[in-house]
Amino acid sequence: MGKRSRLRKKEHQNNSKPGGRDNRDNAGWGAGYADIIKENKLFEAYYQELGLVPEGEFDQFMAAMREPLPATIRITGYKSHAKEILHCLKNKYFKEIQEVEIDGQKIEAPQPLSWYPDELAWHTNMSRKILRKSPLLEKFHQFLVSETESGNISRQEAVSMIPPLLMKIEPHHKILDMCAAPGSKTAQLIEMLHSDMDVPFPEGFVIANDVDNKRCYLLVHQAKRLNSPCIMVVNHDASCIPRLQIDTEDGQKGTLFYDRILCDVPCSGDGTMRKNIDVWKKWTTSNSLHLHGLQIRIAVRGVEQLAVGGRMVYSTCSLNPIEDEAVIATLLEKSEGALELADASVDLPGLKWMPGITKWKLMTKEGQWYKDWSEVPVNRHTQIRPTMFPPTDTEKLANMKLERCMRILPHHQNTGGFFVAVLVKKAPMPWNRRFPKERTRPKSQRQAIRPRNPTCVGKLRERERGVGRKSVCMYSDSVLCSRPPPNKKMKRHGFKEDPFVFLTEDDPVFPPIESFYDLSPDFPKINVLTRTHEGKKRHLYMVSKELRNVMLNNSERMKVINTGVKVWSRNSDGEEFGCAFRLAQEGIYTLFPYIRSRMITVSVEDIKILLTQENPYLSKLEEDAHQQAKKMGMGSIVLKYRPDKSNPDGPQCPIELCGWRGKTSIRAFVPRNERFHYLRMLGVEVFRDKQGQGPREEEKEVKEEVKEGETENGNKDVKEVLEHVSNSFHGWPSVCGFLLLPCT
Repeated sequence: MGKRSRLRKKEHQNNSKPGGRDNRDNAGWGAGYADIIKENKLFEAYYQELGLVPEGEFDQFMAAMREPLPATIRITGYKSHAKEILHCLKNKYFKEIQEVEIDGQKIEAPQPLSWYPDELAWHTNMSRKILRKSPLLEKFHQFLVSETESGNISRQEAVSMIPPLLMKIEPHHKILDMCAAPGSKTAQLIEMLHSDMDVPFPEGFVIANDVDNKRCYLLVHQAKRLNSPCIMVVNHDASCIPRLQIDTEDGQKGTLFYDRILCDVPCSGDGTMRKNIDVWKKWTTSNSLHLHGLQIRIAVRGVEQLAVGGRMVYSTCSLNPIEDEAVIATLLEKSEGALELADASVDLPGLKWMPGITKWKLMTKEGQWYKDWSEVPVNRHTQIRPTMFPPTDTEKLANMKLERCMRILPHHQNTGGFFVAVLVKKAPMPWNRRFPKERTRPKSQRQAIRPRNPTCVGKLRERERGVGRKSVCMYSDSVLCSRPPPNKKMKRHGFKEDPFVFLTEDDPVFPPIESFYDLSPDFPKINVLTRTHEGKKRHLYMVSKELRNVMLNNSERMKVINTGVKVWSRNSDGEEFGCAFRLAQEGIYTLFPYIRSRMITVSVEDIKILLTQENPYLSKLEEDAHQQAKKMGMGSIVLKYRPDKSNPDGPQCPIELCGWRGKTSIRAFVPRNERFHYLRMLGVEVFRDKQGQGPREEEKEVKEEVKEGETENGNKDVKEVLEHVSNSFHGWPSVCGFLLLPCT
C-alpha cells in the first residue's frame, strides 16, 4: 500500500470516529475546525500594545473575536419587488420564528442592521444546527437559499456592505472595482447603478476586475444574478490594470477616468477571525509586512485612474495600521495635495466606528518592536520599509487628518473587524501633471531625467534595462518618484474566451426580430452583441452604450471574461412562425421597454397556473388572458402583470415573464428559482419535503454555461473550471422534491 493510500485510509478512520466528519452536524458553528484553538499570544500582545481598542474594552474585544460571526443577509435594493420580499420576511418568516422554541428557549428573530438604509440588511445568530432542529426554521432556510440563487437576496458580511454605501453612487457614474471577487460588493454597486428601474440603460457602468482567473468566474456568476447590461468582468493584476481609451463626445480619443473606485485590497484578514478560524493559527505580523507594498501599488494605480472630483474608497478586513493608516498616509504624502481624506462620519448614522490613529509601531514575528525607520537594522530593510511608519513631520501628519479613517471593531456591533477610508481627488496626481504624454512619446525623444538621490540613479538605470517594475517609487523624494510606470505587455492566463462581436444596424438578424416583436424605433441595435464570428448566432446579448464604447476601443488592452445580459436565444421551432429567436428571461427587464407586441396581460391566478403547470391549455387561463392568447400567433411572448390596487393581498409590483404560445397550450420560460420567487410573492409557499436529495440545479446551470462557452470556442479542456465550480458549491444544500402549498 502506497503512502497516499495509507493516509487516505487513516483519514477515513479518523472521520468515522466520534467528532469526525460524519458527526460534523453535532459541532454547530466551527464544524471542521475542532483542532484549532482560538488563541494567538502574538496577536493579543500586538494589538494590546498598539492601543487600537479603547481602554478597558480589550477583554470584550477578544471575547467577541472568539464568538461565531452572525449570519447576515441583504435584500437586493434595486429590483422593484424588494419591498415584496421585505414584507414577506417581516410579516411571515420573522413573526413565525419568534414563536419557535428549541430546547425550551425561544429563538431570537433576525434584526435589521441599524445603519443600513431602508431595513434592507438583517443579521441573525441562528446556527446551522438550530436551523435543522425545527421544520419551520428549515423552511426559512430554504427560502433564503432559493432567493439567494435567484438574485433577490445576497448573503454578505455586515462590514462588507459599508464601502459601497460610502461611495455615494449615482446612475451616471463610471465605476471600477479593482479587486472584486467573489462579488458581493460588486453586486451592491450594480444595484445602486440601477436605482431607477424605469431606466433600462443607466449612463454609468461597473468594471469588475480580479487577478485570479478562476475567481473571475465566481464573480461572473454573482453578477449574472442581477441581469444588468452595465457590468463587465475583466481579468488583470490590479496594480497595473491598463489605462483605457474611449471616444469622447467631440469625436476624439480620450482616457477613461472613473468617477468612483472601490479599492478593497488583498490583506492579512485578521478582522475575519470570527468566520475564518484558521487565521488564529496562521496570523503573524509578517503577513502585513509582505502585503504592504502590494497594497500601495494597487491604491496608487487606483488614484491614477480616478477622475478629478471622484471618490475612491480604500478598505481592508484587517485591523493592522501597517495595511491601513500607513497606506493612506503614503498616498496622501506622495499626492502633494491632490488627494484628501473625506469626512464620512455622518454618512452612515447608527454605525459605530473608531477614528484612525496617528501613532503606531511595528513588530516583527519574533516580537521585536520598532518605533521609527531609524531603528530598523540594515539587514531588515528589505522586509521593513519607511512607508510602514507614521510620518515624522508633525505638521504634515496633522494636515492628513488620519482620524477621518474608520475602523470597525467586532465587539461594538457584533460584526467582523474592518477598516475603510474615503479619498477625494482634488487635482491630477503629480506624476501625471509632470509627464502627461510620457507614454506616447517615442523613445528617441525622451529626455533622461537624472535624480538627485544616488540610490535612485541605480534604480533609473535598472529601469532603462527593463529591471524596474514598480509604477511609482514610494521610498524616495526624487523626481524619479513621479515618472509614470512603463507599459507592460499583457499576459493572458486561464481559459480562452469567446469573442465579443457587436452587430451592425443592417445585420440580417434584425428585420425578423423587429417585425415579430414590433420593436420601437429607438431600440439601440448597435448595443447588441454575440459570442461568435462564424456560424449561426445562438444567443444575443446587450450592453449599455458606454460599455460598448469601452469594449470597441480596448479589445487589445484588456482581457474581458464576461459582459452583457442575454436578451434572445435561438429557437429552431420559431423560424416557421417568423422569428428564430425567443425572448430570454434574464434580459426581459432590459428589453421590455422596447417591445410593442406579443404581450399578454395576465392575472395572479394565471401566473399561478403558468408557474405550477408545465404546458397548461389556453382554456385554463382566465377569460381576459384566454382571449388575448387566442388572437396571438404561435411563438415567443411576454406575460405581463400589473398591480391591482383593489386587491391589496396581491403583489404590488409589476412582473414580466417570458413565455411561449403553442398551438393549444401556453408555457412560461422562467428558471426554477425565479418560479419559486414569484410563487411566494403570489401567496404560494414552496418548500422541500426532503433535504439533500439530487444535484443542485444552480451548479448544473453554471457548469452548462462553462461547457457551452468552451464548445463554441473549440476549447475542450474545461475539467479544471468544472472542478472549481463544484468546489465552490460544495456544502450548499440542494433543492429538489418541492411541494406547493397555499400560504397560511
